[in-house]
Amino acid sequence: MEFRQKALSKLQSPEELDLPVRLARPQGRLVLAVTVVVIAAATHWALTGTVSAKLNAPGILTRAEGSYVLQTPVAGQVTAVLAEEGQSLAAGAPLLNVRTEQGERPVRLVTAGRLTTLSAKVGSVVATGADVAVVERVKDPEDPLVAVLYVPGGSGPAVAVGAAVDLDVQSVPRQRFGMLRGRVTQVGRAPLTRAQIAGFLGDGGLAEQFSRDGSPVAVVVRLERSASTTSGYRWSSAGGPPYAVDSRTPVTGAVHLAAQRPVDWLLP
Repeated sequence: MEFRQKALSKLQSPEELDLPVRLARPQGRLVLAVTVVVIAAATHWALTGTVSAKLNAPGILTRAEGSYVLQTPVAGQVTAVLAEEGQSLAAGAPLLNVRTEQGERPVRLVTAGRLTTLSAKVGSVVATGADVAVVERVKDPEDPLVAVLYVPGGSGPAVAVGAAVDLDVQSVPRQRFGMLRGRVTQVGRAPLTRAQIAGFLGDGGLAEQFSRDGSPVAVVVRLERSASTTSGYRWSSAGGPPYAVDSRTPVTGAVHLAAQRPVDWLLP
């Protein structure tokens, strides 16, 4: 009965039509307008804007043909070293003389190249098949250097041929001379094993370093040339370093990936 009396009392009371309607305050309308503008701007940017990204990877300056480990075909004591590190030698050139039971025998280069590492010394005893040197394959001394980067296997498909690359060269202070410029010329089709990397670089230590986080993909970078720099290559600074850069120098490359629209991140 109490509920019914309240209902009847409500019906008998006059409607409050004379009370003023409370409208939104100016501050509220301003906040609403700003929110609409922000949403519209964000939507427009998501549909038409682009976001650039870079992929960082370690690598090394080398020749396009890579290097190989020279092994001695004879056992004995080294009696003479006939070349120095950094020297360019022709195919078949003698590198060492080894005293064997059959007399003095030379150890010769398999193919022409530049001697980068010489591990055999005069007086040392070597066994058949021992590593005595690392030789960089060089067909022409004027051939330019390339950078080989080792990117994670899953990131290989994101790297496009022709992509710009900024190279931080270990022997060149970046704050003073900037970064080396290059372009991607080749992307490996499959991840490389440690043995494959060692076979190309002629260095098991580097192979272990580059494959520490798994089997990487090799990305070959052509260095952009410049006649106005001492090194012969283009740098982010005006002149680059006042000296040449050498092969076998470690680098870190920043590969510019294709720009993406933010809306693509939301689409499957």
